[in-house]
Amino acid sequence: MHKNLPIISLPKEEWEGTIIPIQYTTEEYFDVEIIKSSQGYHMDMHKKKFDAPVSHYPEEYDFPDKLYQPHWERACAWGIVDTEGGERRLLACIETCPEEWSNRLMVTELWVHQSLRRQGIGRRLMAIAKEQAILEHRRAVILETQSCNTAAIQFYEREGFELIGFDSCCYSNRDIERREVRIDMGCFLRKKGQQVREGLIIRREEVSERHQVEQTVLNAFWNRYRPGCTEHLLVHKLRESEAYLPELSRIAAAGDEIVGVICYARALLEKDNRTKEVLIMGPLCTAPKWQGCGVGSRLLQETLAAAGEGGYEGVILFGDPEYYRRHGFKSCEHFGITTQEGENFDAFMGLELKKGGLAGFGGRLLVPSVYDDDGEEAVQAYTKNFQTTETRKFPCQF
Repeated sequence: MHKNLPIISLPKEEWEGTIIPIQYTTEEYFDVEIIKSSQGYHMDMHKKKFDAPVSHYPEEYDFPDKLYQPHWERACAWGIVDTEGGERRLLACIETCPEEWSNRLMVTELWVHQSLRRQGIGRRLMAIAKEQAILEHRRAVILETQSCNTAAIQFYEREGFELIGFDSCCYSNRDIERREVRIDMGCFLRKKGQQVREGLIIRREEVSERHQVEQTVLNAFWNRYRPGCTEHLLVHKLRESEAYLPELSRIAAAGDEIVGVICYARALLEKDNRTKEVLIMGPLCTAPKWQGCGVGSRLLQETLAAAGEGGYEGVILFGDPEYYRRHGFKSCEHFGITTQEGENFDAFMGLELKKGGLAGFGGRLLVPSVYDDDGEEAVQAYTKNFQTTETRKFPCQF
């Protein structure tokens, strides 16, 4: 009955300070023992039973859990809210906050009301944190729980988390004796780079793969720059455009799985009533679980080399400045190039494939009409042909 309850954004201005009534009863705990020897330290952690069930309630703590506590400066939250009777009542929530110095995403709160437990809601909430971590290129999702909260530990293990540390005096100086030791757990979401180097093939797409290619593009861009995405429709339109360059566009395949896509089209630079043909690149994407493994780099390196050999002198794109700078791209302002409207911004970038190929001409970029916005109605209609998750607002979006 409750599985399809909508999970909504919980804005800070509305939910800051909301107490989360976390409580649980447990019959088990993980007994933590730290043994010092001449060779160092040994830590032992085994599950044991309490003599009688133990319950924990918010009232026993001086600082109960709340949403948007001041020390989580960049937190964001989602949850399930009951609005029956005209009053809002929180039934489940997850709060996350980036740990920038280590590039990890911390789950600071996760709670589901007792009436909604064992219905998959915890998994749906955790999926939001994992999606945010992938969209923000975090290397891990981390969280803390307690050694006596064995049900939570088992849930986190099923979600792919593993033990990454503990703190034997986080809550008091007697945490070990009280059987409530802070346990740190982490989930690592990406494949290792070695898996990319073994068996990855860069090639042109087959006609029979077109839907699969577009599904890969959708998966890669879903909720990245806006709720949902439009890039899968763009790939569909590109193939029918005279500007499209299938001889340069490529996919990355690992066996039967399409894990990356890069597309190229023709564009024009215009200056003093003269024009020059250049490349416009995009979209470039990698399937979520393959991101951070070098798939995009392989696609870029091989296609840019082919473009240079094909006589193209420069390529322009709209993309993540931090990523593309690593591949030699510079702001278009560096080459004296503006958008068609005469603007410049960090995400508007170019790369010369021949010295002077862009700077030697400059001017404004005339983007092919295939890149024009089709409107939300057209995007939604086309997206019905694909498998999607819920659309969400994330901090990384424009």
